[in-house]
Amino acid sequence: MSLRLVFMIGFLYDRRRAVPLDASVAVYGARHPTFSCHSRTSCSRLHVPKCLDFVRRARHAAGKVVRMTTEPKTRIGMLVFPMVTSLDILGPFEVLARASDCRVELVWKDRQPIKGDTGLAITPDRGFGDAPQYDVLVVPGGPGQTPMMEDAEVIGFLRRQAPGAGFVTSICTGSLLLAAAGLLAGRKATCHWLSIDQLALFGVEIVPERVVVDGNRITGAGVTSGLDFAFTVLAAIRGEEEAKALQLLMEYDPAPPFQSGHPRVAAPELTEKVRLMARNMLERRLEVSRRVAEAAKQG
Repeated sequence: MSLRLVFMIGFLYDRRRAVPLDASVAVYGARHPTFSCHSRTSCSRLHVPKCLDFVRRARHAAGKVVRMTTEPKTRIGMLVFPMVTSLDILGPFEVLARASDCRVELVWKDRQPIKGDTGLAITPDRGFGDAPQYDVLVVPGGPGQTPMMEDAEVIGFLRRQAPGAGFVTSICTGSLLLAAAGLLAGRKATCHWLSIDQLALFGVEIVPERVVVDGNRITGAGVTSGLDFAFTVLAAIRGEEEAKALQLLMEYDPAPPFQSGHPRVAAPELTEKVRLMARNMLERRLEVSRRVAEAAKQG
């Protein structure tokens, strides 16, 4: 049986009353033992009574009709936490939420609003307890990532999700959180340039690239690489053509005003200045990374 599905937006009207379609999809031009519609032309006001009768009969045969579903094909879960770097998650969210047949959700321990490292309020869609199995798991970074490496609830959530996910991914220092959960051991990965060396503590092969793909592990480097990361993930789940089209739609054609976005192009004195600015945060992160890595070795 061949069905031609046509979205009918709004309401169908006859001369007596308006008949809503309950925001459903009308089955038009279908052949079925219980009902049929023989009009093969586009509906107009003159065709409305005939189509209304067809829709009524189609509803009676609902159990025999292939129904359109709004359930997405791909569920994408993005971890958030207090003091997350907002752009780590917002850039990829903007890309992946526009992908076909995808649903993106922000997930945290509960649904109470949290604040990112610059004060942006973020409201999770799910708590760990009611989160479904995600097809793509996305882990961001930021100053708040450091305590998460020793948070049993967060580590447990990542470990439960990873085996059933098609892709386990991260942006920025989110890769350190994946590593702390034992999900990058023996894998190639990247991280923010200020913390990438800490991946070695967890048996991760460091690759200082903007995006690194190793099997179903996809990791992005620091903050703004989240967009490159997101288009890479999109290509993996929906193909290059859709990724290219969305990149064009979003006009992602980066041309930074300054050549200073990475130590390989920045002046050495500027690189050292930034290291000093982040020194306290890096020292705390390194201390935790060493402690978590040592605990993992001891079992």
